[in-house]
Amino acid sequence: MRGAQSIGFGTGSTGIFKAEKTGYCCSMIICCGEALIDMVPEKNAGGGDLYLPCFGGSPYNTAIAAGRLLGKAGGKNRTAFLARLSVDFFGRELVENLERNNVSTELVARSDQTTTLAFVKLENGKEPSYIFYTEGAADRSLDSGDIPAKLPPETSCLQFGSISMTMESAASTIESLVLRESAGEEGPVISFDPNIRPLMIKDRDAYMARFETWVRASDIVKISSADFDFIYPGAGLEESVKKILTPPSGSRASGPRLLAVTLGAGGATAILGGLGGLQVTAPAVKPPLIDTIGAGDTFHGALLAWLEENGRMSRGALSSLTEHDLREALVFANKAASIVCSRKGANPPALAELKAC
Repeated sequence: MRGAQSIGFGTGSTGIFKAEKTGYCCSMIICCGEALIDMVPEKNAGGGDLYLPCFGGSPYNTAIAAGRLLGKAGGKNRTAFLARLSVDFFGRELVENLERNNVSTELVARSDQTTTLAFVKLENGKEPSYIFYTEGAADRSLDSGDIPAKLPPETSCLQFGSISMTMESAASTIESLVLRESAGEEGPVISFDPNIRPLMIKDRDAYMARFETWVRASDIVKISSADFDFIYPGAGLEESVKKILTPPSGSRASGPRLLAVTLGAGGATAILGGLGGLQVTAPAVKPPLIDTIGAGDTFHGALLAWLEENGRMSRGALSSLTEHDLREALVFANKAASIVCSRKGANPPALAELKAC
């Protein structure tokens, strides 16, 4: 395996933010969902495509991004991954790659089921398209027995989303975890990225009903303009944002405290505190483009890492973000996403690469 997050790739980092300081309180981001092998095309000199196996899965990529940026504190990882992964050789490599990149695997359950495969098609000017092979796979089979009765006390954020929310039993298991952890004001920040893959959604109406539940349970929603095209077709960006931030009629649930919308070449926008709240936009950084695989996942991981490192990873702190905070966070996340776009597959950067960007 070579390319994005390939075997043997590691940052060697043991702490690249303030976590290096003695006495720093170690809190932790947990990413929950699928981990798979992306089969990424590369042109064959003899014609046609070769497919290179690369580590992937949206929450997995987000965990790697956060792990590379946050590193360790007091010898402990500040990022963790929660999932069921195979004991086949792909599953072993997925686990080893997490451990190389400062992501705890203590919450990973193991199974003799297979690893999910995703074949990627790349076309100029278009979002990547995918075919998923998930039947009987380990990550889609996450169940209640794989979930701890309590998350580690240092958990500051629970991140979820993507195709894991379209596959049973994983979707119901993660939904139950999210609803459990979102209850009460003292729980971790809940961060949701739908990362829509239409091929995986067999019943759009059923998915949308659950989507509303996930949004209302979340403190942060990270979403792309491409996601909006599926979720609210024809509504346009402004109306789509309004729909996300407006609770259904009669609902006691609030909208997310922070909405981050990625706009591709248009950069990203963050909206704070519901309709009429503070809104900030930051432009994209535009390096040489190789592909966009993992760009949104890396943006999400970098955004969470920025909030974590700057003491903003709590529900109360999210509500008090300033214009300066939002702009700094978006610029940081945009830089991270731009670096991923400059190389093949999902290969999130380390902090030193962001500083050089």
